Amino acid sequence: MDILRNYAEALELYRTKKFDEALKLVKEIEIVAPHWKKIFLLEVFIRREQGEFLKEFFLLQKLLPRLNPALPEEKNLAADALSIFGEVNRILGMTAEAVESSLLSASLSDDNKKACTEISNALFAANTLENFSIADFRKLYDEYKKFLTDIKPYPRKFYRHDKIRVGFLSANFQWSVVMAWSWHLLSGLDKNFFKLHCYSNVKAADDVTEHFQSIANVWRDIHGLTDEAAAKLIRDDEIDILFDLDGHTEDNRLRVAAYRPASVQMSGIGYMNSTGLDCFDYFLSDVFCAGDEKFFVEKVIKLPHSHICYEPPTKLKPADFPPCLKNNFVTFGSFNQFGKITDSILIAWKKILDAVPDSKLILKNKICNSDDGKNFVGDRLKHFGFDLKQIEMRGFSAENHLVEYNDVDIALDTFPYTGGVTTCEALYMGVPVVSLYGERHGSRFGLSMLSNIGLEELAVASYDEYINRAVMLASDWELLAILKKNLRTMMKKSPLMDSEIYLREIQEALIKILNCERQKS
Repeated sequence: MDILRNYAEALELYRTKKFDEALKLVKEIEIVAPHWKKIFLLEVFIRREQGEFLKEFFLLQKLLPRLNPALPEEKNLAADALSIFGEVNRILGMTAEAVESSLLSASLSDDNKKACTEISNALFAANTLENFSIADFRKLYDEYKKFLTDIKPYPRKFYRHDKIRVGFLSANFQWSVVMAWSWHLLSGLDKNFFKLHCYSNVKAADDVTEHFQSIANVWRDIHGLTDEAAAKLIRDDEIDILFDLDGHTEDNRLRVAAYRPASVQMSGIGYMNSTGLDCFDYFLSDVFCAGDEKFFVEKVIKLPHSHICYEPPTKLKPADFPPCLKNNFVTFGSFNQFGKITDSILIAWKKILDAVPDSKLILKNKICNSDDGKNFVGDRLKHFGFDLKQIEMRGFSAENHLVEYNDVDIALDTFPYTGGVTTCEALYMGVPVVSLYGERHGSRFGLSMLSNIGLEELAVASYDEYINRAVMLASDWELLAILKKNLRTMMKKSPLMDSEIYLREIQEALIKILNCERQKS
């Protein structure tokens, strides 16, 4: 066997998403060359794409001890393996390990951009850790800044344009969580006062991408550009306000913003916490979500209602009645990512099920797409005393995702990384959500959404209240029926979906912050 030729063939099959064929060839190479560590990492990437997270995890557990980062030929391989190990740990709910692996990967990188990506991964994962302090976050921000030494920021410059040029920087100009929340902002920006510039880091365009290409005053594809080149584009376009929509999420271009190409820079909507970077002047939030502003490096802009405006992906109607009236028992549900489900929230869910006779819990997420994943979830639940007869595990599927809310009476939010679009989807389908909030911005999305639609009593500040509120709501089937019938209307009439109110408030904020920064300069 020509190992190098076959590896190249397997790699091409992987890149063209022919995963079964690629895996077959990889297995053949592994038999012939079990000493060749690179081939095992390719299998890891294939398993990831197939959603076989447990196989991916165990492969990495075996591979990582075999890699020696002190050897130049294995250093990058170890960095890549640690990177993906961090990701799979986060998916499986082993968050502390995810943070550690991402930081180790960053420490091995000779590329500042890649190191920044790994620290972004660590920061994203850290939002799930319940006791992660302000000081803990700031340590990670300091680590990120160590890899910005190759960047020389532009001197600050203000312009006097007829219209304010607002540039949106994102990898998510396609249907995504970010677009579900920023659709109205991008589509409805008043062009009498603003010019819309889009700086797109999208890998694969879709209909949403084409829509924004057609309505933007200026569209720039920066996916293939270096950070420096992308920053120069923004500088040359004389952007008044650069609005980063991604924060420390996948494929972000925070390093572009680090050049400080725009007069004023802000972040928000697509990420739940501070960027931790001095290049951003502001972070968009609202009076409910802001929480303890000491978590922020940026100045927090608190809109008077909601800092997001939800656009649903479908107009699918909710069922006429909650399922308890048909089933004669209450069904709770969580469609959140499994990595958000902490030990503390599982303990709370167990107490809720124990207190509500004959109740069930539906868990729907990507881990449950495989038998291995279901067994992993089941083992964790059994560790906390759950009777698996009360649990239904469902895999994620985009096609019937929203309709399955018709099987749920009450959605239980996660904490401290609460649901975002998941909460919007539940409410839109007539399912009330019980949410726990803390002091961190990312723990208060449920509070903000529920407050905006008039159900602030379903957002609580302690685990005891969370348990009691869920149990009380489960006892009032008449109220569940009323909410099933009226929640969508309540949402549509609220700032959470009323784009007119939202646009007025956010546009006023944009004008105010630009004027404020001009006066200070």
